[in-house]
Amino acid sequence: MNTPIYNMRPRRQSAIPNVIFALLIANGIVFALQQLNPRFMLINFALWPFGEPQSPFAPWQLITYGFLHGDMTHIFFNMFGLWMFGRELEQMMGSQRFLIYFLTCVAGAGAIQLIVAATQGGIYPTVGASGGVFGILLAYGLTFPNRTVMLIFPPIPMKAKYFVLFYGLLELYLGVSGNAPGVANFAHLGGMLFGFVLLRYWARPRRRG
Repeated sequence: MNTPIYNMRPRRQSAIPNVIFALLIANGIVFALQQLNPRFMLINFALWPFGEPQSPFAPWQLITYGFLHGDMTHIFFNMFGLWMFGRELEQMMGSQRFLIYFLTCVAGAGAIQLIVAATQGGIYPTVGASGGVFGILLAYGLTFPNRTVMLIFPPIPMKAKYFVLFYGLLELYLGVSGNAPGVANFAHLGGMLFGFVLLRYWARPRRRG
């Protein structure tokens, strides 16, 4: 029997739960706005390095960058991952807790990316919901460790726990080796890290006064 690391209650099944539906719509609207005025959206809402005098960093970018995407492929795979792995999690967590979890992973991924950008130097923006999606992927693997999922490339079935481990190690390798330029691999890992910490916090036994 699978044992999640936070308390979950079965809820009404839905093809697209409320928060995921709202996130899909919000990301779609923001992506459309990017096509209308890409410079304005990028400068104001992408995540820019902190502490650079010439970079337009603002605190809200730790959230807003997660609603911007580079191209159609980028937004498609992120939204597909959000829907595929997030549906059951939202139904089990509840909408409010699921939204808190997703945004925490997005912000945590952004914080890690700011640290990486500070050590590497250079001024470049970061966009995409991948940090939140990787956090959801982690929660899915912890909740349904023995459920079979299918890789896209190559199409190999494997248990969810190994699927999560594979992607985590792959992101670590790509981040350290630098073999995926232009991809915020450490931000993806940051989303998983902050997700894990939040799940552990929620799982703590509560003291009664």
